[in-house]
Amino acid sequence: MSYLYILKSVGHNWIYIVSTKDLRQRVKDHNSGKVRSTKFYKPFKLIYYEAYLSYNLARKREISLKKNSQQKEILF
Repeated sequence: MSYLYILKSVGHNWIYIVSTKDLRQRVKDHNSGKVRSTKFYKPFKLIYYEAYLSYNLARKREISLKKNSQQKEILF
């Protein structure tokens, strides 16, 4: 199982959209500062996720959301 997920920084007005194969561990990694691209914006709240059977499908959805701001607005 793979996931597309959206994190929102608690202390900053910052949204992070990405995909992974292990959602629980990845969210823990973000909140502990192990992810270089997000460590300055922690802590995070998981605000949305979608489950997919393959990583490729989750990645395609991630790219689609990043390119289309109208789709993002519908989600949150």
